[in-house]
Amino acid sequence: MHSLSIFGTSSDAGKSTLSFAITYLLHERGIKVAPFKAQNVSNNSQVTDIDAGEIAIPQAFAAEAIGLQTSPLMNPILLKSGGKSKAHLIINGKSIGDKDVWSYYRDIYTLKPIVKSAFKKLQKEYAALVAEGAGSPVELNLMQKDLSNIYIAKKFHTKIILVADIQRGGVFASIYGVYKLLPKKLRKNIIGVIVNKFQGDMSLFDSGVAIIEQRFGIKVLGVVPFKPFNLGFEDSASIMGYKQNTKNAIIKVGVLKLPHISNFTDFEPLIVDEEIELNFISNATEATACDMLIIPGSKRVVDDLQWLKERGFERILSSKEKTVVGICGGYEMLFEEILDPLHVESKHESVSGLGRFKGSVTFQKEKIVKKGCYNIWGIMAQGYEIHNAIAKKNAKHKRNLYATFVHGIFENDALRLKLFREINANYKGYNFKEFKANAIKEFANHIDKHIDMDFIEANLHE
Repeated sequence: MHSLSIFGTSSDAGKSTLSFAITYLLHERGIKVAPFKAQNVSNNSQVTDIDAGEIAIPQAFAAEAIGLQTSPLMNPILLKSGGKSKAHLIINGKSIGDKDVWSYYRDIYTLKPIVKSAFKKLQKEYAALVAEGAGSPVELNLMQKDLSNIYIAKKFHTKIILVADIQRGGVFASIYGVYKLLPKKLRKNIIGVIVNKFQGDMSLFDSGVAIIEQRFGIKVLGVVPFKPFNLGFEDSASIMGYKQNTKNAIIKVGVLKLPHISNFTDFEPLIVDEEIELNFISNATEATACDMLIIPGSKRVVDDLQWLKERGFERILSSKEKTVVGICGGYEMLFEEILDPLHVESKHESVSGLGRFKGSVTFQKEKIVKKGCYNIWGIMAQGYEIHNAIAKKNAKHKRNLYATFVHGIFENDALRLKLFREINANYKGYNFKEFKANAIKEFANHIDKHIDMDFIEANLHE
């Protein structure tokens, strides 16, 4: 059975959500399937069930949606933002350290065997893999260095689906351009194209379907109406496009929009909570209207601490007037001092924090990557840790100040109830696990209704 590659005709075309949905639908059809992405560039990662490694959120999300244990094999290469012109490299779930971008691309050929090995190992266990591409597959100056698109499609003869974002405009040019710029050998493996994020009267695009099929010779597998899906965000660009219904909101939450924000999927349970109005804020004046302020995770803690001080947040975060929650990097900022003697994250060996907690946190070379059940502010909650800094406790609480190294805490219903009822006693809460399962099923059914899954499955069996 063939595996499947999902190529976008542009960035943010919806590859991640369609890859997840098609993986889910193939699983529902009885096919043993798993998600895959050779190389991901994202500060948003999850800790795997197998080997406690880091992989990007989309592959972790897609695996969990169909009940699979997550594995580093599903995303063997992960890049996170480092310093200037640098990226933090993670291979098979394990941190390798910072690498400058030039040397990364110079040595890209050394990574191909790692990607190949991961794909082949998964192939032995699963009948098909759904391999998400990255960006555009036809960046002509980078095609020989492309791990996620061209390399996988060529090496493993995957069937290919193109995904085009009609909201961007230029949908015909993007489809035709990508098709014509792909190597001829790969064009033969294209099953068809999905026109994504359509809004308005579907019949208005009937002529568009005819143009793509008759003039371009590419089958249109479906035209998918836009449907918000506030789960499984891959990057900060995607999460900033969330849609929220706030008519019943009784609590306002502000998340500091740090330049190097990470693990912002922490806030998905708040985005879908009808009692919460959540905003990402960049200025201290926006904080005055918030009932709770959250300092999120950060890939560059010292740099982001300086940013929030420059933006005027220090006074409001240092006062005891508002409820403040610090998560991971946000927790670290709340100490009196941040120590980095080995220059793990910055050139500074010591910087002053916000001083809400006594003492210091210290960055170590070895990264802590693990998941489990934690006692967070008196509530037992599932979560995961990804950080280099160490402190005596992984969570602290005093009055209306809460902080922890642990990500994923808002998925715990009891913990949300505790926090938000202290702000507003009328907060009722909801069952996030149940909501998530229903939302996944509903979105997958939406995709199923608008694409030709029979045709896709038949091509994988060829």
